[in-house]
Amino acid sequence: MSDNAHEHHTGPVKTPGQLALLSFFSFVAPVFIIIGLVFYVTSGAKPSAGADNTELAIAKRIQRVGTVEVRDANRPLREGTEVYNAQCAACHTTGAAGAPKFGDLGAWSARLGQGYELLLTHALQGKGAMGAQGGGEYNDTEIGRAVVYMANEVGANFPVPQKPEEAAK
Repeated sequence: MSDNAHEHHTGPVKTPGQLALLSFFSFVAPVFIIIGLVFYVTSGAKPSAGADNTELAIAKRIQRVGTVEVRDANRPLREGTEVYNAQCAACHTTGAAGAPKFGDLGAWSARLGQGYELLLTHALQGKGAMGAQGGGEYNDTEIGRAVVYMANEVGANFPVPQKPEEAAK
């Protein structure tokens, strides 16, 4: 074989200097780049994008989503006056937000003509500025007793609601 043919089959590295540069850029430089990246990522506290790590923000993120209440289903029903004083009096005593005042026949007369069932539905589901009263501390029968108490004070003659099993007797 001639020298030309022999040179043709040699690699791109022809001198020891070229071999040193190739070794450095192939192995040593990437190691230093990786070390630099690891140092950058692990140095200092870098919060996640948009993360608020204050104590208040953390407490809000880990708060309970719901609650479970255990109630005594067999407790005696509360009277309409008790439910009215606890749940209804704040607005119906003063007429706040357009609530018909307790004992005001003029404010209640049109409502009484709608009947007990509609008054109870409005109390349980809410109407106007009054929020729904159903599902709270008092059961539907007790809210009904408060409705009857208010309505009967201005002349209605609605029967006082009883527990469903008592009404069937």
